[in-house]
Amino acid sequence: MLFKQQALLRQKLFVLGSLAIGSVLYLVARVGTLDRLQPICPVESRLPPPDPGQIPLRTLQFKRGLLHELRKGNATKEQIRLHNLVQQLPRAIIIGVRKGGTRALLEMLNLHPAVVKASQEIHFFDNDQNYARGIDWYREKMPFSFPHQITIEKSPAYFITEEVPERIFKMNSSIKLLIIVREPTTRAVSDYTQVLEGKERKNKTYHKFEKLAVDSGTCEVNTKYKAVRTSIYTKHLERWLKYFPVEQFHIVDGDRLITDPLPELQLVERFLNLPSRISQYNLYFNATRGFYCLRFNIVFNKCLAGSKGRIHPEVDPSVVTKLQKFFHPFNQKFYQITGRTFNWP
Repeated sequence: MLFKQQALLRQKLFVLGSLAIGSVLYLVARVGTLDRLQPICPVESRLPPPDPGQIPLRTLQFKRGLLHELRKGNATKEQIRLHNLVQQLPRAIIIGVRKGGTRALLEMLNLHPAVVKASQEIHFFDNDQNYARGIDWYREKMPFSFPHQITIEKSPAYFITEEVPERIFKMNSSIKLLIIVREPTTRAVSDYTQVLEGKERKNKTYHKFEKLAVDSGTCEVNTKYKAVRTSIYTKHLERWLKYFPVEQFHIVDGDRLITDPLPELQLVERFLNLPSRISQYNLYFNATRGFYCLRFNIVFNKCLAGSKGRIHPEVDPSVVTKLQKFFHPFNQKFYQITGRTFNWP
């Protein structure tokens, strides 16, 4: 009995050994075959030379990781030199409007592989102290990018600050300017809500929206209230048109960007002369947050900060109607100037 068990064990070992040797021989033969199948010259040498004026978008997507390391300050000077990375002045700026969706627009445009965003609001042109530091200081605030990428920054205060149009014109008279707007009354209430939340965090009291938006003495709309004044879009745009032709502006529908962002982003791609690369794959609706989030690739998704999409306080309907009637003639002029019509009341 013992003899039979030993014989059976030797037989199993022999079979396993044969299989192992056979596998090794197969791999050796396979590697040899692959070596023989290598082309005489590399594939790259048989492709037409790349256009020096364009970097393939796939290359830009592949190297997003390097740009991310640069933003964190982890990349070396050698990496910067090898990859020909530079800090460029923006070729497009989101100049406003506050509470119109500027952050959402910037983050969504950053889905495009040819776009690099400045993560923070620089406030160069609207802040006298920053502006006095000079254009080189401003450039150093920009992210590293490849030479043929477009750098975009956003500072919503630019739109309403008197000195800004002339200052940007002096930097680049052909720059492209993006303005994202929402229905003016809704935008004003959103503006109020953000300030109110800041006051509440500091345990400070704040007037109700109705008291700020309507002059208690005249019962007319209070145009001294900044949230109201900012929503008179045409007044601010007219100041910009003294320096830039209307063709250098693109108006983004902030309300539509919330509910159906892709068509708006495709319009911006065309305005910036970018190939269409942002698709529905890059945008998915997050039911918990109530708005769209971003999908860069199969592993990296991003949603906007939780502070976005604040719940607005209830406003007296008579005040809402008064504001809508007040904004109406300004809205009509805005449509006429920009060539874009919105379904605002």
